[in-house]
Amino acid sequence: MARLMANKEFREKQFNCRYDAHIAEINEYVDSLRENSSRGWAPYVAPLYGGVNARLLSVLRDPGPKTQDEVGSGFICMENDDQTAEALYSYYKVAGIASRDIMPWNAYPWYINKKPLSSQLKAGAETIAQLLALLKHVQVVMLHGNEAHRAWNYLPELSKQLVITRNIEVIKTFHPSRMAFIHRDPNIVAARRQHVIDAFHKAASILKSRWS
Repeated sequence: MARLMANKEFREKQFNCRYDAHIAEINEYVDSLRENSSRGWAPYVAPLYGGVNARLLSVLRDPGPKTQDEVGSGFICMENDDQTAEALYSYYKVAGIASRDIMPWNAYPWYINKKPLSSQLKAGAETIAQLLALLKHVQVVMLHGNEAHRAWNYLPELSKQLVITRNIEVIKTFHPSRMAFIHRDPNIVAARRQHVIDAFHKAASILKSRWS
C-alpha cells in the first residue's frame, strides 16, 4: 500500500527502528553526513528497506520535500506521501522486487530540492562509493535520471573497479517523477515509460537469476 508515511503510527515505527541491525550502519552514516558536513541535512533511509542486506541500490537525484522532518517523514522511502514515491512503489510492485532487496539513495543526498551542480554531484559520488563498500550483497544498481547518471560517472576509480570485480549490473533509466514524461510527442512519452518499466523488469530478472 503506497503513501503509508502519511500514517503517524507507521512513521513512528520507522523512526523507532531506524537503528535496527540491518539498517544501523546506513543511518549512522547518514548521521555522519549531517554532523560532519556544511552541506546541511540528509534524510535517514527507512528501515523497511534491506539496508546492508540489499541486493539493489537505487539512485535518484536528491531528497524531495516529503523526506523532511517538518513536512514529511524524515526518510527516503517509497511510502512517502508524494507522487514520485508512489510511482516507485508501483514500479517495484509490478516488477516483483521486494523492499527487503532495495537500498535507496540519491546522487546528492543532502536536501536542496533543486538540480545539483557538478561539484555537488562529485560530492554525492563519494557517498555512493561509501555505500557500495557497506553493501556487500548488491548485484544491481539502478540510476534514475541524468543527475544519477552523471554522479555515477564521478565515482572514484576504486569503486568502479569494485563494481566490475563484483559483477554488479548497472541499469540507467529515466527518473520516475512526472517531469521525465513531459514531452509534446506522445510516442516519446510512451517510449520513456516503457524504458522505465523494462529497466525494473530487467533488475528483477537479474535478482531472480542470481538468487542463492
